[in-house]
Amino acid sequence: MSIELGHFALILATAIAAVSAVLGFIFWKAGDRVAGFLQQGAVLQFLLVGAGFATLIQAFVASDFSLKLAAEHSHSDQPLLYKITSVWGNHEGSMVLWVMILVLMGAAVAAFGRSLPKDLLALVLATQSLLTTAFASFTLFTSNPFTRLTDPPFEGLDLNPVLQDIGLAIHPPLLYTGYVGFSICFSFAIAALISGRIDTAWARWVRPWTLFSWVFLTLGIAMGSYWAYYELGWGGWWFWDPVENASFMPWLAGTALLHSALVMEKRNALKIWTVFLSIITFSLSLLGTFLVRSGILTSVHTFASDPTRGLVILALLAVVIGGAFALFAFRAQSLRAGGLFAPVSREGALILNNLLLATATVAVLVGTLYPLLLDALTGRTISVGAPFFDLTFGAIMAPLLVILPFGPYLAWKRADFVSVVQRLAWVAGLALFATILFFALRGGAVSLAPFGLLLGFWVALGALAELQDRAKFFRTDLRTSFRRLFGLPRTAWATALAHFGLGVSVIGIVSASAWQAELVTTMQPGQSAEIAGYVVTFDKLEELAGPNYRSQAGSFSIAAPDGKTRIALPERRIYVASGTPTTEAAIETYGFSQLYMQLGEAEEGNGGQVVRLWYKPFVTLIWLGAVLMSGAGLISLTYRRLRVGAPRPAHKSVPAE
Repeated sequence: MSIELGHFALILATAIAAVSAVLGFIFWKAGDRVAGFLQQGAVLQFLLVGAGFATLIQAFVASDFSLKLAAEHSHSDQPLLYKITSVWGNHEGSMVLWVMILVLMGAAVAAFGRSLPKDLLALVLATQSLLTTAFASFTLFTSNPFTRLTDPPFEGLDLNPVLQDIGLAIHPPLLYTGYVGFSICFSFAIAALISGRIDTAWARWVRPWTLFSWVFLTLGIAMGSYWAYYELGWGGWWFWDPVENASFMPWLAGTALLHSALVMEKRNALKIWTVFLSIITFSLSLLGTFLVRSGILTSVHTFASDPTRGLVILALLAVVIGGAFALFAFRAQSLRAGGLFAPVSREGALILNNLLLATATVAVLVGTLYPLLLDALTGRTISVGAPFFDLTFGAIMAPLLVILPFGPYLAWKRADFVSVVQRLAWVAGLALFATILFFALRGGAVSLAPFGLLLGFWVALGALAELQDRAKFFRTDLRTSFRRLFGLPRTAWATALAHFGLGVSVIGIVSASAWQAELVTTMQPGQSAEIAGYVVTFDKLEELAGPNYRSQAGSFSIAAPDGKTRIALPERRIYVASGTPTTEAAIETYGFSQLYMQLGEAEEGNGGQVVRLWYKPFVTLIWLGAVLMSGAGLISLTYRRLRVGAPRPAHKSVPAE
């Protein structure tokens, strides 16, 4: 009975969203009454969708296999955590999670946007309700998660073993929050185009939502990268898979939007460009939804392979994205361009930043979609792989990394470039020294790796130099410098930390790519192998039993160069319900580096095991940098002027009689 109640709750939420959208777009000028109704409607949509989502979780936890979704994607022997994550480990359940986060964003606007102008608030909530109507209707009519089975099985078919991991509990919710969070920016853009209200106050309302979404998308991408790294057993952290690209493109566009909104807030410039980026960022998020669920891709990341659903999603995207850009084309001419500034200024640096990020987004988009379009139009099949993306993306991003430390030093409107170069000269010298020292210690053939390291150190040290410069270290006494340092606004700390995190990630990417070592060998118990100074000894092979799988685990002793020994246990699992084999890598972390081990197939005849070993220097810096960038965003959100929602206007003081 609870499943039917959940189904009814989702239907009722869809109906309320449809009514809210119609009333909002027709009566958005009516003021407080309509805005108040839409606020109540947004909260009610969240409560109803939340109730429907809760009934799905309850069915999975109770192993109610009369629910078709539970029968196809769960098993009674699964641990409780994986029973819960099974809810969104499939197409139908993931769409409910998508709608759940969508209505959560709408309810957040209703709760935190009370000080917004009522006409703008009504249009934002109406747009959010329209999106909810579209995606909830798609879920109900093409991907109904509440379907019952007339003859339920005794046992479920089990969740895909690759998804039976803690990563499924973290990665999709983070990623979807980032994806769907940009719907708020999209709704603000539509509201601005309809009402004509686009000014610095609009940018202040948009920027916290952009920052919030960007933080979660950053964490989601980083978590997905690390999940693929340790779970799939490939030893890599990024493969330029089309679905990985689908999450990376909105991140690039969202980064550009974040900087563009800053220019608009501070200088009342880039108005049209900021609105355009608000639309394109969410459009790229919807494109990712289409790629994952259309069936046109074969990937470990895809949820569905039903072309019919793909056509429905494509039509939905055409209406949403096409309608938004049609409105933009119709209204853009009536928007004023904004303030003027010199090319050499902070505005100019941020525009160059935007142009490079937009170009990088287009490059990734072309490399991702060109093979699909060529196959659809001509029947020819080609593959655009890592070499294209590495060369193209690297060539575009290198200039961005070069100019990045200059931005915070440049003044608004007009700046002295020569003076900034002089102030950063010591940073360039220190980055060059660190690169030479690092390369000398690591060794290796001459390649582009030193240039990549130089860029990473340049960005990271430039971020620290910004704090040093603002605190006036070496120009005043130490006590005053520390007082100035800890008195800096949180946005200054956030900017420096975000840029420092990017530099750290670049150092990790270059190090892991240029100096990793790989060894594939066959080992028998008692034999040893050496890689990058680490001696790995195969001790024994043992049988283990998990809650819903059988496992062969190899016990390996690892003697590090410092003489300390660790035990690693890579596994090969067979899941009982489906008979699906998986590999579980053993990863040992030494400082910022990792020794990665995978147990392969047994060789016939000699009783040996294929063992794959990777040594990845400083690989953890890749994800540490992403965490630092996300932390910077969260710090910025705690700043009073950037809290989600617009600040309440101050009450006018009344003189005493």
